[in-house]
Amino acid sequence: MNDTDLVIGSHRFTSRLIVGTGKYASFEVMRAAHEASGAQMVTVAVRRVDLNDRSSKSLLDWIDTARVTILPNTAGCYTADDAVRVARLGRAAGFSNLIKLEVIGDEKTLMPDTEQLVAATNTLVKEGFVVMPYTNDDVVVAKKLQDAGAACVMPLAAPIGSGQGILNPLTIRLVIEAVTIPVIVDAGVGTASDAAVAMELGADGVLMNTGIAGAQDPVAMARAMRLAVEAGRLAYCAGRIPKKSYASASSPTTGTVAAPPTATTAKVSPHA
Repeated sequence: MNDTDLVIGSHRFTSRLIVGTGKYASFEVMRAAHEASGAQMVTVAVRRVDLNDRSSKSLLDWIDTARVTILPNTAGCYTADDAVRVARLGRAAGFSNLIKLEVIGDEKTLMPDTEQLVAATNTLVKEGFVVMPYTNDDVVVAKKLQDAGAACVMPLAAPIGSGQGILNPLTIRLVIEAVTIPVIVDAGVGTASDAAVAMELGADGVLMNTGIAGAQDPVAMARAMRLAVEAGRLAYCAGRIPKKSYASASSPTTGTVAAPPTATTAKVSPHA
């Protein structure tokens, strides 16, 4: 079975795991976890980084930019205007035109303000940004973001940092079916099985931070997440057997043995 790369704008990635940079005990642990994850895209919050600090204490100096693409994000923004301003600052500081767009609507739950999110997406797309919006698992909003020119949609699995996994697999699946751009599950992934479930649903990728950085052994968890994303993607493309209410013999005494599927029949996500 031949799979395709994850394509976001003009960027291509063989890894479908995106990781963050926050909450690590040290920069050394963060860098080791990044390497173990195999991720080729790493998020950096523009508002939480001193873009003028190029000392050894700077977060940016601990990211292997020869191997990974930095994905600046607008974390901490509560209005479209604020998010657009932060995105512009990031690009002016030398980041690429990629932007993970976050516009938070509620301080306690950190749920997105979808009205402001769509407005900011419209503005940034017109300014040449490749917009990757963090949103809720809502089909209508996903379609509006696609119409606004978003390069992908990033529905949450659960509240940010909650580690609850995929709370609403049906709505995630409906979002995947509703749009033609990549769907990257973002927020709430707590362990490797959560990542595998997201990929088995047909998501094109998974973004996580706390699930790795907050683990007792972040480096080991990063490797586990890498393997889970790969396994979930492979299982999705392979095509699972249908669920049945009753038993079906593994070794039937009648009938013929079906020929194994060929490479041409393998299922590949239409988004990829």
